Amino acid sequence: MNKATPWHRTLWFRILLGLILGIVYGVAAAAFGWGDFTADFVSPFGTIFFNGLQVIAVPLVVASLVLGVASLSDMRKVSRIGGKTIAIYIATTAISVTIGLLYANLLQPGDRVPEALQQELAAEYEDAAASREGQAAAMAEERGPLSMLEDIVPANAVSSATSNRNMLQVVFLSLLFGIALIRIPSDRAGPLLGFFKGLESVVIEIVHIVMLMAPVGVFALIATAITGMAGDDPGQVAQLLGALGFYCLVVVGGLATQMLVVYPLILRLFTPMPWRRFFPAAAQVQLVAFSTSSSGATLPVTMDRAKRDLGVSDEVSSFVLPLGATVNMDGTALYQAVAALFIAQALGLGVGLEGQLTIVITAVLVSIGTAAVPGAGIIMLVIILQAIGVPAAGVALILGVDRILDMIRTATNVTGDLTVASVVAASENQLRDV
Repeated sequence: MNKATPWHRTLWFRILLGLILGIVYGVAAAAFGWGDFTADFVSPFGTIFFNGLQVIAVPLVVASLVLGVASLSDMRKVSRIGGKTIAIYIATTAISVTIGLLYANLLQPGDRVPEALQQELAAEYEDAAASREGQAAAMAEERGPLSMLEDIVPANAVSSATSNRNMLQVVFLSLLFGIALIRIPSDRAGPLLGFFKGLESVVIEIVHIVMLMAPVGVFALIATAITGMAGDDPGQVAQLLGALGFYCLVVVGGLATQMLVVYPLILRLFTPMPWRRFFPAAAQVQLVAFSTSSSGATLPVTMDRAKRDLGVSDEVSSFVLPLGATVNMDGTALYQAVAALFIAQALGLGVGLEGQLTIVITAVLVSIGTAAVPGAGIIMLVIILQAIGVPAAGVALILGVDRILDMIRTATNVTGDLTVASVVAASENQLRDV
């Protein structure tokens, strides 16, 4: 089994090179006073890359989510399995987001960002912060306890798709559309399913194209962040890199908790699967996921190991695992929770209980629509930031280290897929040789 396509390998090395060169250039630019040159001739490439990520968010969610829901139409005889699968996937994703929020609230990684950078970012986004505070005060007076549910259902489908801030509405409409496709005759649903399959293929190819610019975009974004922060004191660069390192440790700690505590506990409670059998099989899948950063690319290996090593039946594995590659993004959702709070903390913006509840709901829902390809997670992070009113440009702070974390969270995603497949198979008495 080929563990990674050549362009994945090439992109991985180029992004690392872009990250390293961006750091080197940023330090040099801060030391030699190249701030104006960087703003005029380097920063625009970061902006172009960032805009490229934003522009494909809505079609990516719509195509992936409609197809993910509509795929249930092929499993009418095992609708019980479908219900269990969706429920468990949603539950594990909600648990992972909660773990991410707990880690981010307890450890406050954004507070490690140098104070000078926090002040600069706070000043840059002062108007947005003031507007956000005013909106929060108005909401406290005018909004009822079920206002969030009202916001999910849009009055106009077209207007909902014009802003990434309305992504909850887009997710709702996509779910509704997918359910409707299941309910109508297959001869009428077929052309629309073909359209969405084509749209998904096109959007994923656009993701690949945009990600080819990632090395240049990462170089520009990290260089701009460093020169903007350092000013006349390049020594602050080390503080920024230390803050990013601590942020990475928080994300990895949360992912390790999900993979080494939550999943084993689920297996112990709901299956007869011994850990010594599960983790050697999962390790092979994790290695492929780590090298490709794609749950979709890993799917053939995931299904093979589930059947051969874990004893999951063909019926269960053929439904649960492909669906998991589309809707189960535990690692991605956990990372998004930590990253959203990290960016908010770095910008000096508080995220209250309602905002964190929005993170949980949004992360769970958009994980269903996250395509199983490299780079999709960062697009969904932009959506979450916009949903909670945090300036999405703050993603520049963490984009340079995103690729490394993407590899780890993808390994977590596929481990969750195997866990849920084992649970569903055990509940259906379709877990063999255990």
